[in-house]
Amino acid sequence: MNLAVAGKGGTGKTTFSSLLIRTLIKNEKTPILAVDADANANLDEALGMDVNNTITELLKEFKEMDGRPPGGMDKLSYIEYKLSASLVEDDDVDLLVMGGPTGPGCYCYPNDLLKKFIEKLNANYPYFVMDNEAGLEHLSRRTTQDIDVLFVVSDASARSIRSAGRVKKIVDELELDVDQVYLVVNRVREGIIEILQEEIDKTGLEMIGTLPDDPQVMEYDLHGKSLVDLPDDALVVQAVEELVKKTVL
Repeated sequence: MNLAVAGKGGTGKTTFSSLLIRTLIKNEKTPILAVDADANANLDEALGMDVNNTITELLKEFKEMDGRPPGGMDKLSYIEYKLSASLVEDDDVDLLVMGGPTGPGCYCYPNDLLKKFIEKLNANYPYFVMDNEAGLEHLSRRTTQDIDVLFVVSDASARSIRSAGRVKKIVDELELDVDQVYLVVNRVREGIIEILQEEIDKTGLEMIGTLPDDPQVMEYDLHGKSLVDLPDDALVVQAVEELVKKTVL
């Protein structure tokens, strides 16, 4: 099953992505291939994993390469080798980090190699989770396979809800291969959804659930602790588990 998470910066989509992965692990839905496709990558920190290389760095190196790669390898074999080396492996989840913008120039060929690499890699995992950027760049480039469920994360503000609606518009206009699209509203306090309901309705998105404004998330973030280690009774953990039961499990 291929899952993706998108949303405006600062809405908590990486928090949701990490807790989505946590829930899959808890329910023994492993191994999981996680891809951090946000230019402001921090899924590795939320998962408590160390990343040394990003895909962007590898693509730039490939594009700037003169002549044959070291060791007498052809370019295709070399970039596949480097891509494989960039995969951070753990017991239940393996992680690829895309990194920042690729810069000027055409990256069509290396992006095509990246797509083929991820498709080949993804075949080894029953679950794929992508923490995307709001613009859905990697989805629009077809870097990933078809998406079964896209979670659009918004915080509890009218501006963010409208931004979530624009994500759905991108999906519709580009006719992306996305089966189900759901809205998740984060950092919700009592009575706020009733106030935002009109804006939510305008997005055309089905709100599958809400996440509470759980202070434990900020506490773990401040101390550099993995969100995967949040206790089972944490309010936000329980909320994500309910969402996953409705949509994935």
